[in-house]
Amino acid sequence: MSESTAQVSIAIRAPERKVWAALTDPDLIRQYFMGSDVSTDWNVGSPIIFRGDYNGKRYEDKGKILAFRPNKELKFSHWSPMSGTDDVPKNYNVVDITLDKANGSTEVTLTQSKLDGDITDEDRAHRDDYIKNWTSVLNGLKKVVES
Repeated sequence: MSESTAQVSIAIRAPERKVWAALTDPDLIRQYFMGSDVSTDWNVGSPIIFRGDYNGKRYEDKGKILAFRPNKELKFSHWSPMSGTDDVPKNYNVVDITLDKANGSTEVTLTQSKLDGDITDEDRAHRDDYIKNWTSVLNGLKKVVES
């Protein structure tokens, strides 16, 4: 396995099916994923689009569903024009979210890596920012699921 650019985990006091519902229901996603409107049919190979406003700027991020194993794993590629990079494969990340039972809770682990597996020095330099952002998303997920 190639080096990840970020990895975060959180325990959520709920069954996997409830966490999975929050990961795949656009109305729930909007509550914890920076207000994003998500559009996809959740089929492997299908596009996934994230639309919204971030710090007053409209965005439309995109990717493809890479894995969809209900109650176990959601993996998608992701690229944002806000990154200032070209829309080419080397600039895409992979977001892999896995769910595991753990002492009456669900352990959610999110790993971000590069689609081509080639992590750069810039990725390493921004690792703390990636971790901060994904930690915020998982904390929001936890709040939505446990409330």
